[in-house]
This record gives sequence, C-alpha cells and structure tokens, in this order.
Amino acid sequence: MNYNETIQYLYTQLPMFTRDGASAFKKDLTNTLELCRRLDNPQHKFKSVHTGGTNGKGSTSHMLAAILQTAGYKTGLYTSPHLKDFRERIRINGQMISEQTVIDFVEDHKTDFEEIAPSFFEMTVALAFDVFAKEKVDIAIIEVGLGGRLDSTNVITPLLSVITNIGWDHMNMLGNTLPLIAGEKAGIIKPGVPVIIGEKQDEVAKVFIDKASETHSKIWFASEEWIVEKVKGERQKVKGGADELLEIHIQNKGFEFKTYDLALDLPGTYQLKNVKTVLSAVDELQKQDFIISDDHIQTALKQVKILTGLHGRWETLSHDPLTICDTGHNPDGIEEVMKNIAAVKYNHLHMVIGMVNDKDTGKVLPMFPKDATYYFCKPDIPRGLDAEIMKTQAEAHGLICEAFPSVKEALLSAQKNAGSNDLVFVGGSTFVVAEVV
Repeated sequence: MNYNETIQYLYTQLPMFTRDGASAFKKDLTNTLELCRRLDNPQHKFKSVHTGGTNGKGSTSHMLAAILQTAGYKTGLYTSPHLKDFRERIRINGQMISEQTVIDFVEDHKTDFEEIAPSFFEMTVALAFDVFAKEKVDIAIIEVGLGGRLDSTNVITPLLSVITNIGWDHMNMLGNTLPLIAGEKAGIIKPGVPVIIGEKQDEVAKVFIDKASETHSKIWFASEEWIVEKVKGERQKVKGGADELLEIHIQNKGFEFKTYDLALDLPGTYQLKNVKTVLSAVDELQKQDFIISDDHIQTALKQVKILTGLHGRWETLSHDPLTICDTGHNPDGIEEVMKNIAAVKYNHLHMVIGMVNDKDTGKVLPMFPKDATYYFCKPDIPRGLDAEIMKTQAEAHGLICEAFPSVKEALLSAQKNAGSNDLVFVGGSTFVVAEVV
C-alpha cells in the first residue's frame, strides 16, 4: 500500500473515536500492552513527560516540546487529534514522521492488528512509542488522548506527570461530576513520580492530593506558584504572517524567586494558565538535571508554532475581515473563547460554529452572545452534529442563525456578510478548525 492507502486502511479497519464515538474507547489497557509487548516494550526505552487534563494539555505539550528542543534535546511529541495530516500526531523536534515510517509500521504489524483488534488510537500510540524508541529521543512529551487512567498512553512511567485542569467533557465515559472526572485524570499519577496540577480548583484539588499521597508523589499546583503581573498583546510580523504575540511578566510566588519576561506566539489569554504549568514543569525538569536556561524558555515560547507545527489556538486566519479560529469545544474552553472575543474591538460578531453529536449543547449554547450572527455547520466527520439540529436548538435560546451544509460554505457566507470592522470567529470543535486552517 502507498501512504494514502495505508491511512485509509487504518481509518476503515480500526475503531475510531472520531467516527464511532464512545464505542471506540477501550475500557482497559490490554490491547496497548499486548501491542507494546510485540514491539519489545518501546515505552520503557525513552524518558517522557505525561500531560493530561480537560483543556490546555495540547498547548502545554507543544510549549514544553518547543522548550526542550530549543535546549538541544532530541524531543518526541505525541498529541491528538490531528488537524490535516495523521503524521501531525507524532513529531521529533517538530518534524512529522515520514510517510514511509507509517507504511512500514502498518505493513509489518497487520497480522498483529488482526489478532489483537486494537482501536485506531491504540495503534497510533504503539507507533509513536516504537518511533521514539528507535529514534532514541532524549525525551518525549506524551499527551493523554481521553481521560487518563484507561487511556492508551498510560503504559509509560514518566519523569513527570502534568494535569492542566478539570472541566466538563466526555461525561458519558469519565463520569458526571467533576470529582469523578478528576479521578480518571488522576490515573496518570505514578508511584514516586512528581505531579504538577495546572489549576487549583476547590472542587477537585483533594482528589489529586489524595492520589499523590497514595502514590507517594510530590505534588504542586502551578496556579499557586506563579503570578502574571503584566500582560500586553501586540500585533507583530512573525514568520508565517501577521499574528499576535502576548507579552507577559511572570513571577514565581514560591520559595525560589524567579521572574520571566516572555512573548508568547500562542496569544489566547487562556495561555496565561498554561504557561504557569509549563514553567513549573520546566522547573521540575531542571531539578532532574535537564539543562534549560531562561534564554531557551524565552526563545522557544515566542515561536512554538514554528518549532512544533501547532495550529488552531486563537489563530488569525485573515485580516479582511478579521477571522480567528480556536479549538475550544467544551464549556470551559468556550468560556475562554468568549473572554478572548470580548477583548477584540469589532462592530459585529459572526460565529461559524459546528460541534460533534456527543457534546452537551445545552451547556454551551447559553454561553453564546445573543447579539451575534450564527452560521451553524456540520464538521465533515461521522460524529458531526447536523447543522439543522443545532439551528433548532440555538433558536430556542434566542440566537439569530442559519444552517449550512459544510464548514467552508458557512465561513464563506460569514466573511461575505462581515463588514471591514467586524469579527468572524470559527470554532466549536477541533474538527471544524481542521477544515479552515
């Protein structure tokens, strides 16, 4: 098979979460462990940092990877889902693995797939671990796919575990209370391995403290360690076009006094939470003898997108009219998007929104402003929520809206209707953003 045929084989032969939803989520690690056993357990052959949480784990993972590779370490990065190309999920020093690597892996292990019947995600995790081991990376940043305790990535023993925050998402699989969801996320905390929690949230902090106590793991809350004193957003020309740099002065509140003046090329204000988590993680890695200087941190954080290929986080798509996209898709993510929209000067807001059919629209739709115009669309995946259904639900909440058969048609209509001083926002789902970046 060539590359396209190989990818099509994976998409059609293996259960996929984007297509099948909860039925593709395996309730144990048996398949992953068996795949790894047949690969000679590559997950034990490289150092790693494990990142989980409801929101921000992708940005946090990419920032950490950018810093480590800037510091001279051969850095693997595993994230999900991808936007355009399957290979975005597995990178080394920011470069996607080759098409031939994917072809060879699938060809060599087709029999294993048929015998084990793994999910698409389980196969992808095994591929990532195999690549990182063979390439002898110095360290790999491994992002949890869903939850934590039962996630396929949870077969590693990392140097450090990172959990960004807890919010409402995937309740049908993780639990219908925040403490239950936190319990699943806390499943990545390993015996004796330190853990950093990004945000200290009163409702779930005890879950993490108790789990860390049980595993004898040191625990920190990054939000308690750092304070952002100054914030300034400034439009500057950077490689790849015009984009926003978020300039901040951040100070450590803890025992070791540290300050940083940073310019972030991931400009959403929610990155202020993530950068605290990143700095706490870097501080711990420094204690584990990783040589990371202030200059490495400053250099990396102003070019995370260039170094790692990250897209879709409060990203400017065009300036006439101003069009911005963001992958925030659950209530907490949408809340952060609304904060960022509120910080933009515009005459009228046009919202191009699509979602998947297992999201709780009842929680999200009331968060949208009623004085905007909405262009609902269905992302081009089987789990996409029908745009007419969204339109009906939105009208019940008093929103002015139309339904469109595709994301591109919705975006074209929004941009055509927008005045020169209007704002067009595209989001609601990672899969919507994937069709416009």
